[in-house]
Amino acid sequence: MYDGKMINDPVFGFIKVPHGLLLDIVNHPLMQRLTRIKQLGLASVVYPSAQHTRFQHSIGAFHLMSEAILSLQQKGIFIFDSEAEAVCAAILMHDIGHGPFSHVLENTLIHGITHEEISMMMMEQINGEMNGALNLALMIYKDEYNKKFLHQLISSQLDMDRLDYLRRDSFFTGVQEASIGSARIIKLLDVVDDRLVVNAKGIYSLENYLTSRRLMYWQVYLHKTTVAYEKLLVNCLQRAHDLAQQGKEVFSTPALRYFLYQHVDAAHFMQTPEALQHYESLDDSDIWSAIKVWMHHEDKILSILASDLIKRILFRVEIYDEPVPEERITEIKKQLMEKLDIDEDDVSYFVSVNEIHKDMYNIHEDHIDILYGDGTIKDISESSDLLKNVLQFHKNSKNYLCYHRI
Repeated sequence: MYDGKMINDPVFGFIKVPHGLLLDIVNHPLMQRLTRIKQLGLASVVYPSAQHTRFQHSIGAFHLMSEAILSLQQKGIFIFDSEAEAVCAAILMHDIGHGPFSHVLENTLIHGITHEEISMMMMEQINGEMNGALNLALMIYKDEYNKKFLHQLISSQLDMDRLDYLRRDSFFTGVQEASIGSARIIKLLDVVDDRLVVNAKGIYSLENYLTSRRLMYWQVYLHKTTVAYEKLLVNCLQRAHDLAQQGKEVFSTPALRYFLYQHVDAAHFMQTPEALQHYESLDDSDIWSAIKVWMHHEDKILSILASDLIKRILFRVEIYDEPVPEERITEIKKQLMEKLDIDEDDVSYFVSVNEIHKDMYNIHEDHIDILYGDGTIKDISESSDLLKNVLQFHKNSKNYLCYHRI
């Protein structure tokens, strides 16, 4: 009989979590918090079935890590049981510091600190509770362990995090064109000179992986409607925060209230234990609960933004290949000021201009290395004709002008 927990996953089937450290992590309240945070934030406005959570993704990434470790061991790569357990623990917790709605809180209610840094703080907290049982996992996560390929499995351009979220997100959005052959890629992984490599037989699977990644970013993660809805949420939170800073009463749960009424930057977060405690209580429900009440707030701007979010009256979006013309921005602001009867200082809550840049493959980051039969190793950008063409001819940035519907 299997000694552990079985999780029935719609993407990978039954996933085994063994008793001990890994099951303790899965059951920890900070991991369970991820069951209350959607993986794709507001993308469900376009893809209604995208209701899966950060927790499901973390379990999926753990499963792929288990498969990758087994595949490498079968090729004669020596990995201690303690190392295998540690790298699995690290991938389980890699997203533990995510806040509600992905990156929405960063640079609105929290400044100068990323969810990766918060993840590290949470991991260290759990490690303290577990009397140092995660020391090796933290070393691998921070790339301080002597087997560098283990860190690559967690964080690189071909890691188990990306392999899971691309497969999972394409499944739940129904974007089948982006489905990737994660099993084949994992079977073709190898290690040479402490570097993760992929057998040349897998080059077409890797091309599909990179093409799917590009498709998912522009069709799902950066879909213009998703971007518009997210900007609406960001501006709504920003208005609530600005009102709170002025001493106005803004309804919120205790966890959300802390970040509305404080100015929380990196120094504050690192030096004030209660900041992390309140952050650990935040999930999607805190935000939605507040927004429903803000619809009836006496402040007209907050009320309009909150009502638009609840009623799905999204910002209109214009996309430009070049920077948005200043005269167009000025024209939109003038129309909004007249329609909403607001002044120039407040119109910024109803307009957002952003340039979004996303590479299909970044040749300046860590490489995806291809291993050939004669032992030579080449970066995939040198091996793939498809990738050469995409890198040379395809635009990888767009300029978004989002504004309240006039």
